[in-house]
Amino acid sequence: MDNENKPSHIAIIPDGNRRWGELHGIARQEAYAIGIRKIGDVAKWCRDEGISMLTMWGFSSENFERDSAEIEVLFELFKKNLIDILTNSGKEKQQIRVRFLGRIEKFPKEVQELMKKVEQETARNSEYQLNLLLSYGGRDEIIDAFREILQSGKKAEEIDEKTIAEHLYTRGLPDPDLIIRTSGEQRLSGLMPWQTVYSELYFCKKLWPDFSKEDFLGALSDYAKRRRRFGK
Repeated sequence: MDNENKPSHIAIIPDGNRRWGELHGIARQEAYAIGIRKIGDVAKWCRDEGISMLTMWGFSSENFERDSAEIEVLFELFKKNLIDILTNSGKEKQQIRVRFLGRIEKFPKEVQELMKKVEQETARNSEYQLNLLLSYGGRDEIIDAFREILQSGKKAEEIDEKTIAEHLYTRGLPDPDLIIRTSGEQRLSGLMPWQTVYSELYFCKKLWPDFSKEDFLGALSDYAKRRRRFGK
């Protein structure tokens, strides 16, 4: 595919893990584990296609309202996968920078510490970047940005788009070119409301664990046909 028609930053809403598990008679924990492993597959597909940045929405602010046992299962899966990243000395770890964005302080201390270690150990990698949105909500992000701005002492007349962008969780990162959501739902559900104003949207009917490389390439092919005007 022509690089001029290829996104450099893709964000994904990986929807449908629980429904997939129920449909296939698979325990919720295993369905989540399969969904998390799929993130690694997509990261590899991005590298294969020369896409330098991938952002995945892994856990929303609203997910904390789920059953406590289900949340505990997710925390344990996060811990296991973070430990796997830390103990993996392969080429993938050396290539990808991993960052965690959101209200990370809401996670258990042990998980927070593992996140910090992963960020530190991958910080020098510059070729590819994986951003994981955890304890994330789009409105929360904007609220937190304005709190930081107020705490910095900025006057109202000094606040502009650049000021706000500099206080978002994604500060310093390019806005997503393409948003992919699985499961057939056609909404963003609060994913990066500030950053996605001019992002292209692609909705896939498949549930997240069934999302394949062919589906991924289909999204890229659809994106390549679009003409981005950025409101002009």
